[in-house]
Amino acid sequence: MGDSQNRIFDIIESRWDGVRKIERLRKDDDTYKVMDEVFDYDTLRSLYQLISKEIIYTVNYPLSTGKEAKLFKGTSPDGSPLVVKVHRISTATVKSFRPYLDGDPRFVHYKKDHRSMIFTWTQKEYKNLQRLEDAGVFVPSPVRYLKNILVMGYMGSEETAAPMLKDTQLEDPETFFSAVLEGLSIMVNRANMVHGDLSEYNILVTDDGPCFIDVAQSVLLSHPAADMYLKRDVHNLCRYFKRLGVQSDEDQVLARIRKTDD
Repeated sequence: MGDSQNRIFDIIESRWDGVRKIERLRKDDDTYKVMDEVFDYDTLRSLYQLISKEIIYTVNYPLSTGKEAKLFKGTSPDGSPLVVKVHRISTATVKSFRPYLDGDPRFVHYKKDHRSMIFTWTQKEYKNLQRLEDAGVFVPSPVRYLKNILVMGYMGSEETAAPMLKDTQLEDPETFFSAVLEGLSIMVNRANMVHGDLSEYNILVTDDGPCFIDVAQSVLLSHPAADMYLKRDVHNLCRYFKRLGVQSDEDQVLARIRKTDD
């Protein structure tokens, strides 16, 4: 980590007492490597801006690591838990973003250089979360985005984050499957959106039911590939729940999801 990055860390730590928890992370060798990969100079500047604007108060510890982004547990100034999602600048594979951006009328003129595409991808996830939440789909509440950082609501208890579906032993898989399909139906019929990458990896199991996450790739129904993505989502769900003993017919599931709201 360079001197400029360290200086920004020092500024953050001196400006907001709670953010000194970052210093604890930096003393761990493995975490230090991850921090060095994720928090380049520009990302640190963005983090500092979010702290200065009182969107974030602390960044506490990593929650999960993905190929494209890393999630951190944080808090807001009022102490509410947050998730700070940082999209990696250096290692993101932006070619995979294009099929989901092309054909979206909200991003007709997006810039196609590497860094700009990551910023657009972050903005897209924020806008998708807004649209889905407004329609009544259970998703993490969007709080703010800035460049490659997305701040959103935290799902889980104080001790542990809500687990992914793949990591959960469901007591009643059939009831949970029905709840997932109901959420997907709301997504399609009220938000006019398709998730686009739905699987056991992108659903959290919470006390309030299934929570849909990782919606950056979600597209409007007007997208040329929306129908294909919806069929793929349904196939993935039926495949997974079949392993849990829930039998379903994909065509019938699609018909159920595509129902028109009264």
